[in-house]
Amino acid sequence: MDPRTELLIIDPQNDFCDLPAGWCPIDPATGQPCAPALPVPGAHADMQGLAAFVARVGDTLSAITLTLDSHHRHDIAHPGFWQHGDGSAVAPFTPITAAQVRAGHYRPFHASALPRTLSYLDALEAGGRYTLMVWPVHCQIGSWGHAVHASVQAACSAWEDRHQQAVHAVFKGRNPWTEHYSAVQAEVPDPADPDTGLNHALLARLDSADRILVAGEAGSHCVKASVEHLVAHLPKGRPERITLLTDGMSPVAGFAAQQVLFFDAMRAAGVHLARMDQVA
Repeated sequence: MDPRTELLIIDPQNDFCDLPAGWCPIDPATGQPCAPALPVPGAHADMQGLAAFVARVGDTLSAITLTLDSHHRHDIAHPGFWQHGDGSAVAPFTPITAAQVRAGHYRPFHASALPRTLSYLDALEAGGRYTLMVWPVHCQIGSWGHAVHASVQAACSAWEDRHQQAVHAVFKGRNPWTEHYSAVQAEVPDPADPDTGLNHALLARLDSADRILVAGEAGSHCVKASVEHLVAHLPKGRPERITLLTDGMSPVAGFAAQQVLFFDAMRAAGVHLARMDQVA
């Protein structure tokens, strides 16, 4: 029996891609060109290369899983949730700690949200992986930015037609009270929301593969968090089944060091790293 290969594409969405102007349509509501909210330098080229890769090796792929960062505008990691202590707006790319909130430097827009906000920040920081970051509003559900990069969408559609099999979609981030970088689990699971806990269905699906190829955006954040959780939680273990397609991902601007450390840690854990032209 041929080995079963699954391609996992993390968040290949317009809002994360540094798209040229010609790839950005006019918003009929405003008359202005759409613009990616959180463009990752190099992501457009990554996604074009990934689309070509799917076209080249598609017959060897048993399955494709595609994750979609999916947020409401109201989200604990979006600017509208927050205010400075004096009531002024908080800019994107502002990190916020529990200590700063307790000191009055920042506060949630609604005072009634303060207890839950502090509980979340305490739990997030205790996990030791991230400090809360206020990102630009991105991947808002139903928006152009939420949609898949056109080249990747076309490649996946062609693969579906050829194989008469659906690309499996995984939505993450819909709970506005927790950050959900990883496709496997939110940073702080909400006990009242099973979608924020371990995604056992996704883990079982990927665990059935002999080889798991991973690409997407961004290598410093959502790809990093997802693969770290795969290494930790795949039921059969064997991280050597995972291959990071290193030219199919890029870091958020200013976070290149995090991607380098991620690559080093995964290599040490037994994960393979390869360029797409090295994979058949």
